[in-house]
Amino acid sequence: MPADTAAYRPLREGFRWSLPARFNIAEACCTRYARSEPARPALLRYLPDGSLEPVTYGALEEESARLATALREHGIRRSDRVAILLPQSPETVAAHFAAYRLGAIALPLAALFGPDALRYRLAEAGASAIVTNADGLAKLAAIRADLPALATVICTDGPAGDAEGYREALAASKPFATAEATTPDDPALMIFTSGTTGQPKGALHGHRVLPGHLPGFAFTHTPFPSAGDRLWTPSDWAWAGGLLNALLPSLFHGTPVVFGPFRPFDPDEALALMAKAEVRNAFLPPTALKMMRGSDPARYDLKLRTIGAAGESLGREAFVWAKEKLGLPVNEFYGQTECNYVIGSSAALGVSRAGAIGKPIPGHDVTLLDEAGREVPDGVAGQIAVRRPDPVMFLGYWNQPEATAAKFLGDWMLTGDQAIRDSDGYIRFIGRDDDVIISAGYRIGPAEIEDCLLAHPTVAMAAAVGKPHPVRTEIVKAFIVLKPGFERSDRLAEEIRLFVRARLSAAEYPREIAFVDEIPMTTTGKVVRRALRELA
Repeated sequence: MPADTAAYRPLREGFRWSLPARFNIAEACCTRYARSEPARPALLRYLPDGSLEPVTYGALEEESARLATALREHGIRRSDRVAILLPQSPETVAAHFAAYRLGAIALPLAALFGPDALRYRLAEAGASAIVTNADGLAKLAAIRADLPALATVICTDGPAGDAEGYREALAASKPFATAEATTPDDPALMIFTSGTTGQPKGALHGHRVLPGHLPGFAFTHTPFPSAGDRLWTPSDWAWAGGLLNALLPSLFHGTPVVFGPFRPFDPDEALALMAKAEVRNAFLPPTALKMMRGSDPARYDLKLRTIGAAGESLGREAFVWAKEKLGLPVNEFYGQTECNYVIGSSAALGVSRAGAIGKPIPGHDVTLLDEAGREVPDGVAGQIAVRRPDPVMFLGYWNQPEATAAKFLGDWMLTGDQAIRDSDGYIRFIGRDDDVIISAGYRIGPAEIEDCLLAHPTVAMAAAVGKPHPVRTEIVKAFIVLKPGFERSDRLAEEIRLFVRARLSAAEYPREIAFVDEIPMTTTGKVVRRALRELA
C-alpha cells in the first residue's frame, strides 16, 4: 500500500465532526489561555533590530474586553457589523475578539484597499462601526458622507475629528465580563470575495468556521502543535488566508504568531524575518514563493518545519524550487472565501505531489462535477464541488439570496474552479471556469501554461489568458514580467513560445506574448485575469 494511502485513508474514513453546542471564537482563541496562562505569548512583534516583543494572551484579553465594552456603549449589538481596517497588529486581533464577544460580525478590510473599494464593502455590509488607523481615516474622509450607517469610528493613532481614540476608549471602559453565548451557526465573520470574476460579495460565516479550519490546518502542519512552533505569514489578516489559514488556528492552539512591519512584500526581507524570528511554520501565498525564486535562501539560517501555500496554483516549478532551496516540500491546499481549506497536501502524512493541490482533507466531501452535475471519472476535467453541510462553508452571501442559491446544485456547493483527479486521488487545479481557454476545441487551463513559463530562465512572473480569435475561438496570450538583466525583444518572445510548445503542446503554447512591468493582482495575491483579458 502506498505511504500516502496507508496514512491518509484511516484519517479520512475515521473522521467525524463534533462541534459543541456553544462556541465563541474569542473564548476559544483568547479567554481560555488568558485565564490559565495569562503570560503566555500570543503574538511576537518583529522589531527592526530582529528581536521579538511578546504580546500575551492576558494583554489581548484585557484589550479586547475593554474594546467590547466601548463598542457596546456605542450601541453595537448582536449581528451588527464591525469593520476592521488595520495592518497586522495586536489592535487588529483585539478588534476581532471584541466583535466576537458581542456576538457582532467582524468585517476585515485589507489595509491596501482604496476609497472606492472601502465605500463598496462598507456600504454593502451596512457597517455600524470601524476600528482603523490614521491611514484608514484619510481614506474614509472622502467617502464618509456615503456611509450613513457608519456611526462609530475608533482610531488606533488617537482621536481626530469625530473619530474616538483607541487608547482613550479602552481607558474609559471596564472589561466586558462574559462573551455572548453564541452557537457554531451564529454569524461571526463577513469576508468579501476577491472580485476576480465580478463585484465582490460578502460571504457570511458562523463561529463554526474556526473549528472547521482546524483539521486542515493540522493536516498542513502535521504534527501541530509541536514544541517550538512559531508561525508567520506575510498575508494580510483581512484575507481569509491570513486570518483562517494562519492567525486564528495558531492562536487556538496556543502557538505564537510573528508579525512585522506593514510594507510591500520583499523576498529577502521575508527570508531574513523568518530566520531571525526562528519561524517554524509559514503560510506563504504562491505569488510570494514565486518571487523568492530570485533570492538565495541558503544565505539565511532558516529553521522552517512546515510551509503551507494557497490562493493561487503553486505549480510544479515553484514546488520543486522550494523543496530544493528551502529544504522541505510545500503543502499546497485549496479553498475559497465561501468554503476554505477543503483540499490539501501533507508531506508528513505522505500526501505530496508536485503540481497537485492534494486530496480532500479529512472532514470534507469533495468531488468533481460535469456541467450536468454528474461526477466525472478520473482523468476528466470537472468543477470542484463541496458537499453541505460543512463547518467551513459560508452561511450565505450577505443580502444576496439569489446569488447564494445559485452557488449550489442540490447539496453540492459549486466553486467555479476546474480540476482533474488522477487515479491516485490527487487533484490538479486547472483554473476558474471563466479562466479556462477554449482554443480549436481544446479546453486549456492557464495554470499549467504559467507553470511552464516560469521554468524559462528569463521569466520572473507570468499569466496566461484567452484572446478572441475568428477561427480558433481563442488563442493563448501570455503576459510576462522578465527577471532583471533581460531585455524585451521579438527574438526572446519567440524563444519563450517555442520553449512552452516543446514542453506542453501545439494547442497550449502562447501564440502571443506581451512583456509587462507587472501582473495585476488582487490584494490577496491572485492574478486579475479579467483585467488581462480586457488588455488582450
